[in-house]
Amino acid sequence: MRSYILAESNWKDLREEQIKIAILPWGATEAHNYHLPYATDNFEAESIAAEAARLAWEKGVKAMVLPTVPFGVNTGQDDIAFCMNLNPSTQLAILRDLITVLDRQGVHKLLVVNGHGGNEFKPLLRQLGLEFPRMFLLMTNFFQIGNRSDFFEEEGDHADELETSLMLHLRPDLVRALDQAGTGDQRASKLSAIREGWAWSERKWSKATIDTGVGNPKKATAEKGAAYFELVTRKISEFLGELDEIDPQNRYEDQ
Repeated sequence: MRSYILAESNWKDLREEQIKIAILPWGATEAHNYHLPYATDNFEAESIAAEAARLAWEKGVKAMVLPTVPFGVNTGQDDIAFCMNLNPSTQLAILRDLITVLDRQGVHKLLVVNGHGGNEFKPLLRQLGLEFPRMFLLMTNFFQIGNRSDFFEEEGDHADELETSLMLHLRPDLVRALDQAGTGDQRASKLSAIREGWAWSERKWSKATIDTGVGNPKKATAEKGAAYFELVTRKISEFLGELDEIDPQNRYEDQ
């Protein structure tokens, strides 16, 4: 049993622990090109949260990883088979219920480890921060940590070289041979403002993509995935160490 994983813990051990930080991995269940499983985002977020918590726990940081929420916002994939959607309002309700428990039990620091680009937690945590003034609510998109060009050659944001490399490292048994993967080509918008990046509209996935991927995965390797996994988990564990020590009411310089 890993003491920092709630799903593997028991009441005998937990009733004596003084947990200060809760970690909530949040993923999605959606198509990932032809070669990656639907639960890719869940495997990634859960594995990263668990390893970061292990590293932090070894340094005395009492951080507990909650069970992964396996569904995310997939409103743009409504016509792709079994892409399971939670509306943002549903995510807000789930977060509110979980935060209510943590707040009541004296765990006042929560870090959401997000593994899915369609999940937008900032506005949700802004609202909940007003509702729960004792809570220190934080989030990270693990895929934004580090400089991806230090590890990967191809651009992308879904079932791409980065995600495929991570899965080759974490769950190679669930990755099909890369000669079966699509190239992850994306159709550009006809609207210039969207192409230039200063306007936004949700992508209609079945129209914008060829194979549900965005980014060519063909150059992915397990070695690249292991190197990126090491960086991400180390950075998050260091963050947990800082979070453990900080007083949320005195978290700015020169206070």
